[in-house]
Amino acid sequence: MKTSQAFRTLMLYRIGATLSYQIVMVAVGWHLYELTHSVISLGLIGLAELVPYFALALYSGHAVDHHSRKIISAIAATIHILVALFLTAIAMGWLSPPVPLIYTAVGFIGVARALLRPSYQAIFGQIIPRDELTKYMAYGSAAFQICVIAGPGLGGLMIGFTSLTWTYGLAALCGLVSLYGASLIQARHEKSTYPSSHFLKSFMEGFNYVKKHELILSTMVLDMFAVLFGGAVSILPAFVSEVLHAGPEVLGILRASPAAGSVLMGVYLATHPILKDSGKYLFLSVAGFGLAIIGFGLSTHLWVCAFFLFISGCCDSISVVIRSSIVQLTTPNHMRGRISAINGIFVGSSNELGALESGIAASLMGLVPSIIFGGVATVAIVLVTYKLAPHLRKFHIQDIT
Repeated sequence: MKTSQAFRTLMLYRIGATLSYQIVMVAVGWHLYELTHSVISLGLIGLAELVPYFALALYSGHAVDHHSRKIISAIAATIHILVALFLTAIAMGWLSPPVPLIYTAVGFIGVARALLRPSYQAIFGQIIPRDELTKYMAYGSAAFQICVIAGPGLGGLMIGFTSLTWTYGLAALCGLVSLYGASLIQARHEKSTYPSSHFLKSFMEGFNYVKKHELILSTMVLDMFAVLFGGAVSILPAFVSEVLHAGPEVLGILRASPAAGSVLMGVYLATHPILKDSGKYLFLSVAGFGLAIIGFGLSTHLWVCAFFLFISGCCDSISVVIRSSIVQLTTPNHMRGRISAINGIFVGSSNELGALESGIAASLMGLVPSIIFGGVATVAIVLVTYKLAPHLRKFHIQDIT
């Protein structure tokens, strides 16, 4: 199978699953609020997904390295389909009590998420040649961001113009597209050093590999702390209400702005990959992200705020493509699942903890000062990492492709 064809097949798997996930999460939020009229019930959605994700993420990485990656991908897609159908039954009143059952469904979405990330990353690194990896990584990042924009919008329109039942049905259809893509994947299975029963030894092999490779470790740490302190998006509803004194339509514009920047930059990077001075561009992009967050925090006009969030998305896209390329190019094929799972723990924890940090900082410092603090902290982390990680500072992707 040609590289472009293999990539399209893999994208079918990821896009279908991502759209299904995005549509379900929007519908679930609306569904729960209709039933409970409680903001706390919305906050518990994230917890219901996060607990099974963290419980299974490391083992799923181990499984991806020891069992068929194609089958694991198919399982993840099948879970998306079954969850959407289960929620359809709840929306039609066939199953009750609805609230705990909805949280149960969200928990299984967390299971699917734990399987999807390492299987996708492992297959991606396996089917894409090293000299073309950065280009296709950029295309993949742009496609993902398009789904992040389109999924919630599509889910919202379906709820508004049809019903929750049809919305969940559409999510099931997207899951079916993902399963079809998974069935077309052609990737040979390569076993790891340790037998599949020795999970702890297998995991420690992956953990020690990350610990001993400065490029991977410093990249993961930089990403984790940048997202931890720069996660202003989580408190956008409060910013729109208290600073811009606007409604949900403005929130939609601001939520879409960083994703739009990521998409456009991803398309650009696909044709103009950063193969030289990649490490320096990585530091500059994360610093630019922090500065954009500071600019956003200081802004009081909608389109100025949207501009800075757009720039933050552009910078984030550069960072994602370079970081992902580093992890893919420096990880042996038989360890891709575990390294991706460990990286997912770094990224996943920083996203959730970043939202928590933003909320706590806003309550202690005030909304705007907390956003500015997060941007300043991100820039400070870049400076510290730049000093402590000379290998990353001098890194060129072209040297290892």
